[in-house]
Amino acid sequence: MSTFRNPFAAAAVALVLSACGPQAQQPTEAPPAETPSQPSTDTAGSALPRELDPLFAQAAQEFNVPAELLKAVSYAETRWQMVRGEAEFPGQEPAFGLMALRGEHLARGAALAGVTVEAASTDALSNVRAGAARLSQLATDANVERGDLAAWAPVVAELSGITLPEAQAEHVHRGVYSVLNEGAVALNQDGSVAVSLEPVKVEAKFERPQVRAMAAGPDYAASIWRPAPTGNYGTRTSGAAGDPSMIIIHTCEGSYSSCWSWLTNSAAGVSAHYVVNESGSEISQLVREANRAYHIGATYDCSLNSSKECWLNGVQANHFTIGIEHGGYASQSSFPAGQIDASAKLSCDIARDNAIIKDSYHIVAHGKLQPATRTDPGPNWPWSTYLSKINSYCGTATPSGEIIIDSNSANNDASKARFSLTGAWSDGYSAGYYGSGYYYAATEAISAPATFEFYLPTAQTRTVDAWWVEGTNRSTTAPFIAYNAAGSEVGRVSVNQQTNGGKWVQLGTYSFSAGWNKVQLSRWTTPGYVVMADAVRVR
Repeated sequence: MSTFRNPFAAAAVALVLSACGPQAQQPTEAPPAETPSQPSTDTAGSALPRELDPLFAQAAQEFNVPAELLKAVSYAETRWQMVRGEAEFPGQEPAFGLMALRGEHLARGAALAGVTVEAASTDALSNVRAGAARLSQLATDANVERGDLAAWAPVVAELSGITLPEAQAEHVHRGVYSVLNEGAVALNQDGSVAVSLEPVKVEAKFERPQVRAMAAGPDYAASIWRPAPTGNYGTRTSGAAGDPSMIIIHTCEGSYSSCWSWLTNSAAGVSAHYVVNESGSEISQLVREANRAYHIGATYDCSLNSSKECWLNGVQANHFTIGIEHGGYASQSSFPAGQIDASAKLSCDIARDNAIIKDSYHIVAHGKLQPATRTDPGPNWPWSTYLSKINSYCGTATPSGEIIIDSNSANNDASKARFSLTGAWSDGYSAGYYGSGYYYAATEAISAPATFEFYLPTAQTRTVDAWWVEGTNRSTTAPFIAYNAAGSEVGRVSVNQQTNGGKWVQLGTYSFSAGWNKVQLSRWTTPGYVVMADAVRVR
């Protein structure tokens, strides 16, 4: 993991400099048979190098573009992450790489850099070179004085693909040139510098965002009211099926400015109720909660949501949901703490005002309900942290003493829950998982377990539950083994993972000691199957 630090601001946020997440999975009649394989470190095609500064320096020199500008554009677009976007909105081209290149800019940049579009999409250096080459061409076309950093602003706006003047101005001044003025640095896990940008005091030669009093959102006072045109939303169906009962979490597959500008464009024909910016410092409300935003293109199927609210089956999901978009990408490896916190406060407010249940079945991922074409907000959205924050803000925290250990460590409270793997496991995202994905591995005569650890301050008797995704190729004798803090076995049980998926299943009640206890899922059972490590709950 790497850490982003702005040395000229008080806040710091975590940033993982790694490649992007999985492709969307096509729905099947039964959960797909997982084929065990060694997990890749980079599903986009190439891992990020430990040092990114040389990439920007090389591309800057080759195409006569300021290195500072390349870094600032990359940070404003992707937070220096190698993204692989998906089309969140009709007509939106997916973004790729550190520079978030799309469509014509991606194709032309790749050609100018002498690389294939595939390489410009998946290889870090090729992507930065393609971005620099495209910026250079645009600068030539606009007769930019290349030594004048401020004069590049119109080119930055054009590369963004944003067409709304107000949003262009926000992207330039509050995005790219704000980063230039403040500086930024990202560190590798060992503390070495991955990429740095020294502050450069410069005023963009671009019209500033219009100064005017911005009305507060009609349903959330902490938001800005940017109403979507009437063609981008409608009325809810009458009756109970039209009452908001779920919150859908999305990623914009782009920056905050590009997101709200797209959704307030009458040509888009789509919308969301809210958009949260990357830092959590600003939220836009686009549609009243009482109205139906066009944010999810699917009818409800309760089999995708652990058989919850099946009475809504067949109802177009926009009728009973409220959609929150977030600046960012489903493929990014982490989300800023400020954004998660601001979104949790918003979700608490929505849930409270609309009597929505604050759990993982009623606050759900877009990709969970529309898996054929969407994966957002992606496998690294910190669901456990997010839901815990929502309940905390709403005064309905997790039951006292309950500990959930998710297979995604980002979702865990490190002071009392941690997860680890031994041996070769692969990550999966078939519908029905807890949190943000799971791991699976082939059964064979080897333990090589998945380990769910939890801390108890005193010796206690606790009940343990497990969560998995069911499927026909799952083991019918998946062995869960419980150990106390001294490492002594206190119980074991074999479960059938071909059934009872997508819910908590009780494993047993055991006596644990003070300290770090653990529950392990072993692979040592009948060969020819896979075991599923998703989440464990201790209560």
